[in-house]
Amino acid sequence: MGYQEAHDKLEKFGQLHVLKYYDDLSGYEKEALIEQIENTDLEVLSQCRHKEELNPRGQITPIEVMQLTEIEDKREEYTAIGLDAIRAGKVGAVLLAGGMGTRLGSDAPKGVYNIGLTKEVFIFQRLIENLMDVVRQADAWIPLYIMTSDKNHEATASFFEDKHYFGYNADYVTFFMQDMAPASDYDGKVYMEEKWKMSTSPNGNGGWFLSMMKWGVVDKIRKSGVEWLNVFAVDNVLQRIADPCFVGATIATNSAVGAKVVKKNAPDEKVGAICLEDGRPSIVEYYEMTDELMEAKDAQGEPAYNFGVILNYLFREKDLEEIAARKLPLHIVEKKIPHLDDNGMPVKPESPNGYKFEQLVLDMIHELDSCLPYEVVRNHEFAPIKNKTGIDSVESARKLCEENGIEL
Repeated sequence: MGYQEAHDKLEKFGQLHVLKYYDDLSGYEKEALIEQIENTDLEVLSQCRHKEELNPRGQITPIEVMQLTEIEDKREEYTAIGLDAIRAGKVGAVLLAGGMGTRLGSDAPKGVYNIGLTKEVFIFQRLIENLMDVVRQADAWIPLYIMTSDKNHEATASFFEDKHYFGYNADYVTFFMQDMAPASDYDGKVYMEEKWKMSTSPNGNGGWFLSMMKWGVVDKIRKSGVEWLNVFAVDNVLQRIADPCFVGATIATNSAVGAKVVKKNAPDEKVGAICLEDGRPSIVEYYEMTDELMEAKDAQGEPAYNFGVILNYLFREKDLEEIAARKLPLHIVEKKIPHLDDNGMPVKPESPNGYKFEQLVLDMIHELDSCLPYEVVRNHEFAPIKNKTGIDSVESARKLCEENGIEL
């Protein structure tokens, strides 16, 4: 793309201010800005003008959950099926690690944060150790695909290399970068992060498969014969990855997707609740939970929406390709966005000042016709690290690790 084409694209979407400092830029900066304009989907910026009309919810009803007692009754059967699939090379794992440790007081990738007390124990290390449990159980390596972002790609890849992948076979690890989406003010005008760079943010946890396609990783998956992808988030240091029983249960029940869930600790806990929406599997976010939904009871008199997702899903790869051919809903999120002011000076806002545009993995669930909500023991598999102290924090995760015999 040349300057005139970039100018025309910006003009079409009302974003010509992006070129305000173009004449002052170096040759490298000009090239970088033109390339960013070419690769950025500016169409999303217009969505904020009618964001209230986006993503209306359908009729929410309860979904049947495979609970702990049923799982225990068939654990041996399901585990055997899962191990067979893993040994046949049909199961891969996708780590969503595009975020930074900002809320933990760190400028580094979130996964490099050290939660150790008497020794170094990194978040990435804990996840690899969990995956290694399955590698030893199956006596087979599991392909691991790690999603980074433009803010942490080099740092993440270098960290794994420096730590010798924590004993994992590097031949089975593939890094790819998450696509970025523009960030704008409330009127849909994209902010400038630098005079030569538009403000962007990762395009949400629903953009992972499209990013894999863009980086050619899906071609690699097809060639290797992987049929199932266990996608999981970086911040849960206790989660079991490529869990053979979970894999086997999803396959045995002929489910399009498996979703690990935990029993909620309160009706208003800040986790998405698994459910049906217009008869298809779905997730109601905690901020969408009405009093009616929180008070609803099932046939046994238990809370009807009592199981929360922990962002650990098992998808069929072929279904993901079909979903990618369609367009997932767009979510507009109010955020604090650092930017340049009208005088070209950097601003670090203390309160929300605009929008970021995201696709969410929960919408991928709703695209499918069946889902197996699979209950796991909360204290054994759910230790999210979102804050430095308090609820869902480094502190709470350390206590849960120690409770599970993990030396920190």
